[in-house]
Amino acid sequence: MSKFKKGKQGDLPAISTASLPDIVFMLLFFFMVATVMRDSSLMIENVLPSADQVEKLKKDRTAFIYAGKPSAQFSQLGTEPVIQFNDVIISVEEVKPSVLAAQAELVEELQPKFVVGLKIDKDTHAGLVSDIKQELRKANTLKVMYIANARVE
Repeated sequence: MSKFKKGKQGDLPAISTASLPDIVFMLLFFFMVATVMRDSSLMIENVLPSADQVEKLKKDRTAFIYAGKPSAQFSQLGTEPVIQFNDVIISVEEVKPSVLAAQAELVEELQPKFVVGLKIDKDTHAGLVSDIKQELRKANTLKVMYIANARVE
């Protein structure tokens, strides 16, 4: 008969740390790709109305105009609805120059496809929306889309 030798009991092999840098870089790239940076911070309350038929559009050729009451941290602006373009509160008269400047910043191929997205709070008066649309007509920016939340049924 053969004899069996008892080996060392309880010893675990050492953990290889050779692949740790690879794992760290994979996590870093994952978070860089998965993170979405916000274009602008909202200075107004913006509860969008709901709609039945919505579709996803490309954002690379879109400028957004927000309208609504100032949020609590910007209460010094009053309680009447205001217009926000990028990170600036503007008046109705400043809509045209702001939109033209945003269109001029685009690449030349995308300028004819320029669209203005209106993110209007559902409690905002129609008069303000009408004034914004009049200024967009003066700027010859006729492609306008209304942003809404999809209605879930």
